[in-house]
Amino acid sequence: MTEPLKPDELYMCCDLAGLDLETTTGMKELVGTIGQEKAMRALDFGLSLDSQGFNIFAMGEEGTGKMSTVKTLVYEQASHEKVPPDWCYVYNFKNPDYPVAISLDPGGAVIFQNDMSELVKVLRDEIPRAFDSKEYGKQRGRVIEEFQQKQKELFAGLEEEAQSKGFAIRKAVSGLMIVPVKKNAEPLTEEEFEALDEKTKRRVEEVGKTLQEKLDDVVRAVREAEKLVKEMLVRLEREIAMGQVGHHIEAIKKKYTNYEKILDYLNMVQEDILTNLDDFKPAEDQAPPLPFMKPPKQEASFIKYAVNVFVNNAETKGAPVVVESNPTYLNLFGRMEYKVQYGMATTDFSLIKPGSLHKANGGYIVINVMDLLKNIFSYDALKRSLRTREIKIEDVWEQYRLASAAGMKPEPLPLHIKVILVGNPYLYYLLYNLDDEYRELFKVKADFDNRMPRTKENMGKYVVFISSCQKKENLTPFDRSGVAKIIEYGSRLAEHQEKLSTQFSSIADLIRESNYWAQKMGSDKVSDEHVVKAIDEKIFRANRIEERIREATLEDTLIVNTSGEKVGQVNGLAVLSTGDYSFGKPSRITSRTYIGKAGVVNIERETKMSGKIHEKAIMIVSSYLGSRYASKKPISLSASITFEQLYDMIEGDSATCAELYALLSSISGIPLKQSFAVTGSMDQNGDVQPIGGVNEKIEGFFELCKYRGLNNNGVIIPRRNVKNLMLRQEVVDAVKQGKFVIYPIEKVEEGLEILTGMKTGEMLDDGSYPEGTVNYCVMKRLVEIAEAMEKKKDQERETADSTVACQRDSEKSSEGAIPYLLKRVEELSITLAKRGEG
Repeated sequence: MTEPLKPDELYMCCDLAGLDLETTTGMKELVGTIGQEKAMRALDFGLSLDSQGFNIFAMGEEGTGKMSTVKTLVYEQASHEKVPPDWCYVYNFKNPDYPVAISLDPGGAVIFQNDMSELVKVLRDEIPRAFDSKEYGKQRGRVIEEFQQKQKELFAGLEEEAQSKGFAIRKAVSGLMIVPVKKNAEPLTEEEFEALDEKTKRRVEEVGKTLQEKLDDVVRAVREAEKLVKEMLVRLEREIAMGQVGHHIEAIKKKYTNYEKILDYLNMVQEDILTNLDDFKPAEDQAPPLPFMKPPKQEASFIKYAVNVFVNNAETKGAPVVVESNPTYLNLFGRMEYKVQYGMATTDFSLIKPGSLHKANGGYIVINVMDLLKNIFSYDALKRSLRTREIKIEDVWEQYRLASAAGMKPEPLPLHIKVILVGNPYLYYLLYNLDDEYRELFKVKADFDNRMPRTKENMGKYVVFISSCQKKENLTPFDRSGVAKIIEYGSRLAEHQEKLSTQFSSIADLIRESNYWAQKMGSDKVSDEHVVKAIDEKIFRANRIEERIREATLEDTLIVNTSGEKVGQVNGLAVLSTGDYSFGKPSRITSRTYIGKAGVVNIERETKMSGKIHEKAIMIVSSYLGSRYASKKPISLSASITFEQLYDMIEGDSATCAELYALLSSISGIPLKQSFAVTGSMDQNGDVQPIGGVNEKIEGFFELCKYRGLNNNGVIIPRRNVKNLMLRQEVVDAVKQGKFVIYPIEKVEEGLEILTGMKTGEMLDDGSYPEGTVNYCVMKRLVEIAEAMEKKKDQERETADSTVACQRDSEKSSEGAIPYLLKRVEELSITLAKRGEG
C-alpha cells in the first residue's frame, strides 16, 4: 500500500545554520548578478568579441534582471574602451542638398565650431573696415579716375569733331546718338531738315552716319573699359579681402592639417567669402515702393559657414552607452527639423539632429525588442544599418507621398556599434525562426534562467539581496525568521524544494510589502509573521475569481463531491490563471460504458473543445486498456469520458490518470472515493508522469474541503512531483493533524487501490486476474461485453440465414407458377374463340 507523504516532505524549511545573521543591518553590498552564470558568460563573450554579426539578444522571463544586468556589464565594458570620434556636418558648397560629414577627435567638433564662428565674427568686422580704409579708397579712386579720364578723352575728341561739322551728341531713350544742330547749338527740327536742299540733306546724312559709327565705336570702347574697371575693382576687393581672410584661414588650417576634409572645406569657405564679399559689406537702406510700407531689412545669412556639431563626445568617458527607451525611427536614426517662415517650412544642414545610433556609434546601444517591433520602420532600418555598416538620415515617409518633395540627403556616417536587444524567449524564437537576417546579425544569445540551485552560497546571496534592498530604499531590517521566509518564498516561485527563483523583481516586491506590514504593526524588525501577512494579503487582493468559483461550488452550482463514493466519477484538478494569480480548480470527470465497438470516445473532442495534447492522453488511455486486458483475446466496448460542466477549451495531459480511473470504475462497477482528487499524467505502460502547478492544485482542493469540513480528504499526485511541493502552512498543519492526506504514486495501479480500497491484481499466466481485485472485475465485465457482442453476432447471423432461405423458397415458387399461368391463358383463349364462332 502506498504511504502518504509526511509533513516535512510538503515544505522545505530554510536552514540558515552557518550564517552569522541576526538582522540584515550592516551587511555587505550586493555585487554582480545572482544565479545567472550562463547569461553572464554569454554577455561577456558577446561584448568582448568585436566582429560583425555578433550582436546580443538577452532573453528571459520578466523580473529576472535582464535589463539591469545588461546595463551594468555594458557600462563596465565601455569604461575600458576608447572614446569614439566626434562628428559634425558642414555646408556643401558644390551641392548644398548633400551636407558633408566630418569626423574629428573627441571634443574637436565643438572646437572646430568655435573656430568657424570666431572666423565669421572677425571677418564681419575686419572686411568692412578694410573697405573703409584710405588705402582701399585711394586705389579704388585711382582706377575709377583713370577710367573716367579715358572716357572723357574719347567723348571730348568726338564731340569736337561733331561740333566742327554741325553736329552734337545727345542722350536719347535708346542711348547716345548724333544729331545735326543749328548755329545756336539747338537741334535741327524735322521741318527745318526737310526745308534743306537735296544736296545738303545728303551731306548731313553722310556726315551724321559717319559720326554715329564713330560714336558707336567710342561707346563700345567705353563699355569694354567699364568691364575692365569692374574686373579691376573686383580684383582689388579680393586682394584687400584676402589680406583680411587669408591669414585667418591659414591659422585654422594649421590646426587641422591631419583632416583632409576640413582643409578642402576651408578652401571652399575662403573662395565663397571672396566671391560674396557684398554679404560682408553694410547693407544700404532702400526706399520703400510705397511710403507706408517698410520692408524688413534683409541681412546676409552666414549659416553656411557654421558647423553643426552632430555628435559630441567631449565629456564621454570610454565608449558611449545609450539605453533607448522609445526606439522610434526618428529617435534611432535622427531627423531633419524644419522652421516655418512666412508660411513655408524650410530646413538646412544646421537643423540635422542625431539619433540614438549616432550617439552610441563606437559603443553600445540597449533596446527593448518589444518596443522596437511596435514602432514602424525601426526594426527593418536597424537591420539595414547593421548590414551596410552605415547610418542614413532619410525622410522615411517620402516613398508614401503622392508627390515627392526635394529635401536634403546628408552624407551617411560609418557605423561601428554593438546592439543588445532585451526581450522574452517567445520573441527570440519567433525572430530566430522567421527572420533569416536576424540569425546573421544577432549571433549571441544570453539566456537568463528563472531559477537557480538552493545552495548555501545562493541562500547567502539572497540574504545580501534583501540587505541591499533594505539599504537602498531605507526599509526596516529583516530578522532571521523573515529572511528564511523570503528564501522559502523563492522556492515556492521556483516550484522546487531544491531551487530558488531568480525573478528578483517579485522578491523585491515581497520585501517592500513585508516592510509595510511590519511598520503598520509597529515592529522594528521584519519577521516571518510579516512576510506571511504580505503573501496572504497579496493573494487576497487578487483571488476574487477563485472565491467566486469556490462560492459556486459550495452552493452546488458547480457540482464537485468531496465525500461518499460513486461509480465512473472522479475529481480531477486543473490550474486557472488570471495573469497575476494562479489557483487550482477541482472538476468532475465522469465515464460511461456500454456494449458496442466505438471504443473510448472523448466528448470534448467530439464537440471540438479538446486540445491535441488532451486528445493524445485519451489515446494513451485506450492503449493502456488494450495492453492490460486484450493481451490474450480482443475486447470490445463503447465508452465516453468527459469533464462535466466544462464551458471552455481543455488542454494538457495532467488528468490522464483521473480519466483512466473513471473509465475503469465505469467498466467494473466499483465505486471511487469522492473525498480524493487526482492529478497526474501517464504513459502507455502505466507509469505516472509529473505535471505542473502541483501546489496550486493541492491547495485548490484543500480550500474546498476546508469550507465543507475536512473529512479524510486528500490528493493523489505523481511521486516525481514531491520535490515540487512548497505548500502553505495551513495545508501542512492539516496533514500533521491527520485531516488531510497526500499520496504520491509511481504507477497508476497505486492510485486505483487508494480510490477503491481494493487490490488491482497482477495478471496471471493465462491472461486473467485474481478474484476480488479491480482488474478481475474489469476483465469480467469486458468478457461479458465480448460475450454479449458475440451473442448479438450469432443472432444477426441466424437472422441473415433465415432471410436467405426465404428468398430461395420464393424464387422456387415463382418458377412453378409460370407454366400454370401459361396453361390458363391458353384455355381462356380457346374458350373465347369458340364463343366468337357462335
